[in-house]
Amino acid sequence: MAVEATATELVKVVTLLGAAVVAVPLFKRMGLGAVLGYLAAGLAIGPFGLRLFTDPQAILHTAELGVVMFLFVIGLEMRPSHLWNLRRAIFGLGSLQVVVCGVLLTGVGLAFGFGLAVSFVSAMGFVLTSTAIVMQLLGERGDVATPRGQRIVAVLLFEDLLIVPLLALVALLAPPDAAAVPVPAGARGLGAAVAVGALAALVAAGMWLLNPMFRILARAKAREVMTAAALLVVLGAALLMQLGGLSMALGAFLAGVLLSESSFRHQLEADIEPFRGLLLGLFFLGVGMSLDLAQVARNAPLIAAGVLAMMAVKALCIYGVARLAKSSHADALDRAVLMAQGGEFAFVLFAAALAARVIDPAVNANMTAIVVLSMALTPLAVLALKRWGPRAQASLEGTEAPQDERGSVLLIGFGRFGQVASQHVLAQGLEITIIDNDPQVTRDATEFGFKVFYGDGTRADVLHAAGAHHARAILVCIDDLDATTRIVEHAKRACPHARMLVRAYDRRHAVALVKAGVDFQIRETFESGMALGHAASLALGATPDEADAITAEIRRRDTERLALEVNGDLFAGRALILGNAKKPAAPAATPPSMD
Repeated sequence: MAVEATATELVKVVTLLGAAVVAVPLFKRMGLGAVLGYLAAGLAIGPFGLRLFTDPQAILHTAELGVVMFLFVIGLEMRPSHLWNLRRAIFGLGSLQVVVCGVLLTGVGLAFGFGLAVSFVSAMGFVLTSTAIVMQLLGERGDVATPRGQRIVAVLLFEDLLIVPLLALVALLAPPDAAAVPVPAGARGLGAAVAVGALAALVAAGMWLLNPMFRILARAKAREVMTAAALLVVLGAALLMQLGGLSMALGAFLAGVLLSESSFRHQLEADIEPFRGLLLGLFFLGVGMSLDLAQVARNAPLIAAGVLAMMAVKALCIYGVARLAKSSHADALDRAVLMAQGGEFAFVLFAAALAARVIDPAVNANMTAIVVLSMALTPLAVLALKRWGPRAQASLEGTEAPQDERGSVLLIGFGRFGQVASQHVLAQGLEITIIDNDPQVTRDATEFGFKVFYGDGTRADVLHAAGAHHARAILVCIDDLDATTRIVEHAKRACPHARMLVRAYDRRHAVALVKAGVDFQIRETFESGMALGHAASLALGATPDEADAITAEIRRRDTERLALEVNGDLFAGRALILGNAKKPAAPAATPPSMD
């Protein structure tokens, strides 16, 4: 019997993994994203599909740990000082969005003919955005750390905090005979004290216990114990908050924040990441299983109207609040579409309201279906916005445009390549003007003592404002082939006196740049590849003189071929390469198709 039970459980695990492995790559290949793939897979194998699983709530209960771990990882990226800087967005923007959406969504419920209490609970359940859906979509497009992504994270954090007072409100809305034993005021006060105590205990442990514990474990050099300790921190913080009557996700997030400045931060993130990804995928599978198709079919007009009305009203509210907070049209629209769904905490709120007899089973089933459908529609809405909506502009907050600069050197592009190149100019004590078209680069550079102006080097007016007509040398260090060529064309016309030193993408680009009249070009991978090849020759037994000779010969051939290509004799250049390659004693030459 034990063997049969084990085999049955193993079949379920294999089924879950198989559904994810088949559906997610397929949906990503179609451009629909991983979230929709998980939801579709859950629907297919759930109680309303192939019936391979009959209890999606049990899976959801376990998979909520994926959301918990996700928030722990987000917390690791937020230092307390950074979180303090977000306080206005968390409590100001978050509270304004919740209040406006709550009022108008309650109005939607009243318009559908429900009572005030039922409308309020349904509305507030829908106000609580899905942290799992939004964070997954933000992570897929790399927006979590951007200013607009941080504002969305701040609102999600406020909504996570909101679940506690909402559950208390549900208890107050319950009819007098709903609870057999009324809860005295003293017990409620004790519950609040327990919550505060749990929060204080977590903060104290994070400040004085966790770092010493990880130092001891690191000295033990037991890799698996470090992983166990990472899980212990996340799950222990979540359990402590749950015992205190607070959100598990909130506990994990706070634990992450408390460890955000620890030297073990990156190790913890690496240990948690595989569990987070698997459990978050399991959560989406559980949500897909929860969609009761029979209930949707029985009440199709009501549910369809409810989904459309509540998503539309919530999106309009979020857009209006974002615009009021001075977000651009594109950013506000993006936030509205991304956050227009109900979330996982709605299930908790609806279950509590059902137990307290604030809503009846029919309302609970319909609202659960509405929330699940809204979660399933969100990836499609985001995809539609990406394809047909306006392109969001990067936030220029904290950036400065150049205005009649007069540096001896103008450097365009302050990525890894530009940062290295700038060191030689700075070492000579020369005045340098740096521009970059990525606002985040300009902000980040300030933290390291660099003054980087925001500007698009392909525009002649920006080059003029950056002082190109005063510069002795212009260094173009960006990694965009077409943009580099346009910058060279503008600069050669406007500043023929300045020496042009340019980063080339590959050999063809280098040829084009030489023909355009640059004074110096360097292929972005050539010198590093040459240095590595020289080291390889030494490692394989060549003497230093032999390695130098090989390097010199490769440089000579490369220079000859480049000269032939610049002069238009590409065939002769290739013949030179192929002819040399036939000589066994000669060093191998650079293939024509390579850099």
